[in-house]
Amino acid sequence: MGRTGVVTIRDVARECGYSASTVSIVLNGAPLSRYIPADTKGRIETAAKRMGYRPNPLARSLRSQRSNIVGVMVIDITDPFCTPILRGLENALYQASYLSLLADAHNEPHRFERYLEMLLDRRVEGLVVIANWLVTDIKLLADLTECQVPTVIAGRSFEDHSVSTVSVDNESGASMALEHLYRLGHREIAFLRGPKALSSSGQRWKGIRAFAQSAGLHLDSKKILELPESLDPNSSFEAGAQLTGELLRQGKPFTALMAYDDVTALGALRALKKKGLRVPEDCSVVGFDDVAQASLSVPSLTTVRQPMEAMGSLSAGMVLEAIKAMDEKQDVPVVRKKIPAELVVRESTRALK
Repeated sequence: MGRTGVVTIRDVARECGYSASTVSIVLNGAPLSRYIPADTKGRIETAAKRMGYRPNPLARSLRSQRSNIVGVMVIDITDPFCTPILRGLENALYQASYLSLLADAHNEPHRFERYLEMLLDRRVEGLVVIANWLVTDIKLLADLTECQVPTVIAGRSFEDHSVSTVSVDNESGASMALEHLYRLGHREIAFLRGPKALSSSGQRWKGIRAFAQSAGLHLDSKKILELPESLDPNSSFEAGAQLTGELLRQGKPFTALMAYDDVTALGALRALKKKGLRVPEDCSVVGFDDVAQASLSVPSLTTVRQPMEAMGSLSAGMVLEAIKAMDEKQDVPVVRKKIPAELVVRESTRALK
């Protein structure tokens, strides 16, 4: 046994009488092991098991210059939007025999920078950032493009930067949601917009305006309020409730409300109920994202589904492709993938009576 109390390949070799190189080839499953007789393999594996030998992946990665680790940075793990993306990503990495090394930046730029350094120090082969709607700091992207490690941002698209992204088609998703309300006969529609600083907010509003124009639907500026910028992903619940309260106090009637995202829409449901208005009988409500709470609320929420697990697995595939390209000394292209959104009709919308 080695001085550290850890069973080494040399210890196994001494125990079973084979050379250290033969034992190494068998226990590491190297390609040459197919030329080693089955009974020899059996004896080596039995001895290793009996002695409690465990392979040392760190030593192996130092020899091969490979870590088989992808760094995963979550901007805020408490955001319900991030969790399913993380599940899809982690599952795809597992299937490719890669380990994910997770860091949660807590929405703090300095923590993001420090974690980025720490992940790179641990020689991650690639990096995936799960970026929620709060990420507006462009400096963050500059840090990523300089880190010389294949990087993918999952959950957000950025217009002007040289980093690969996976995001939902916000424009067509929002257009689809408004078309749903329009087809149900709603014409007096209120909107809770996302903060203007967010690219996804602009994209969704573009989809709303495009559909309104094509249908000849008037968007009344007095029925359009904007969410404040905030670093707490769950603050949009309070903001949704507060802004809906403001719309109701203004006294301009609306038969439907379209929210920037599900958490905002759930806040709107709270405010409407508080005022004694029934959803969907008195007012239909639509969200965006399809977070877990959307199907559990009463009434359950009609929303635009982002295929979040698919976004996670797609971003894993993209980062692994980029790692492979770097191994083969090829250029790593910047890839921007947009996944179609899907309308999920539940109890919070109904035809105008």
